[in-house]
Amino acid sequence: MPVTLQAMMQEANAVVERIDSSRAQELMGQGALLLDIRDAPELEKSGRAVGSHHIPRGMLEFRADPASPFHDPEMRPERVIVLHCASGGRAALAGKLLRDMGYDQVFNLGGLGDWAGPKQEPVDPGM
Repeated sequence: MPVTLQAMMQEANAVVERIDSSRAQELMGQGALLLDIRDAPELEKSGRAVGSHHIPRGMLEFRADPASPFHDPEMRPERVIVLHCASGGRAALAGKLLRDMGYDQVFNLGGLGDWAGPKQEPVDPGM
């Protein structure tokens, strides 16, 4: 039987704790990585959290695996990772994926709107 999105979301939410902005900022103060997994056009349109690191969801596996030639050195399995997307769904699924890849301390902030810290302005598209 095929897996449904609802089942994947339930499983992800069961293993990836949802936290608020103050907890995310506290974890960042202790060295956690705030990871924005939205696509580049979303960042250009909405801006981003100051201090966040960007890896689009579609590249996460490649950037998270230390054995990959595309590995991002900011991604370390022993590092606390706080994920966010636009609303929290992709962050939950990405958190589950990272847990499956051996990242033990993964949290879901939700969406950019849940971030109460400073934000960088969106890119001005010009005329």
